Amino acid sequence: MEKSPAEEKKARPEATDASGHPWVESLRAALPDTVVSAKSFAGQITVVVQKDSIARVARHLKDAEDFRYCVDVTAVDWKTRVPRFDVVYHFYSFSKNARIRVKCAAADGEEVPSIASVFLAANWCERETWDMFGISFSGHPDLRRILTWEGFKGHPLRKDFPLEGIDTGAAIYPEEWPEGGGPSGKDPNRKVVS
Repeated sequence: MEKSPAEEKKARPEATDASGHPWVESLRAALPDTVVSAKSFAGQITVVVQKDSIARVARHLKDAEDFRYCVDVTAVDWKTRVPRFDVVYHFYSFSKNARIRVKCAAADGEEVPSIASVFLAANWCERETWDMFGISFSGHPDLRRILTWEGFKGHPLRKDFPLEGIDTGAAIYPEEWPEGGGPSGKDPNRKVVS
């Protein structure tokens, strides 16, 4: 079947090497042996860096390249890959009206240096990443759970966390559930609300 002119014009973006991009060259010049790889995809630069250099990379991007805002810190769980996680940082430059993504790999149980002293906005993002993925950030001023509660078992965004969740025994709806019960469906004293 022949493609229509509109279908032929639709070009899918492809990742290209961004090693020669000025921001990547700036990082390489300031922090030799830090950049692992760099790609451009759909107009956005992604730089993979050595885990132990992430705080210095963040500082360089903020001070030298004017990426003044840490938009997000999160992670990707690859479960079967070694190292298991990618910690992903998104930075924004108001003066450039541009974003850069920075990633570093971390094994299960491995600590990643905190960037909360470089970007105050990273504080709660790192807490969320700890809470959801179990990735610890060394040097964080107050690394504790932020979305679940202290004593919660597990990290809900890990790929080995049960899809059906876990019975925490928490009284989420105390007016509908007996004390210590929860909406797990396993509580024989459960009240059905119609």
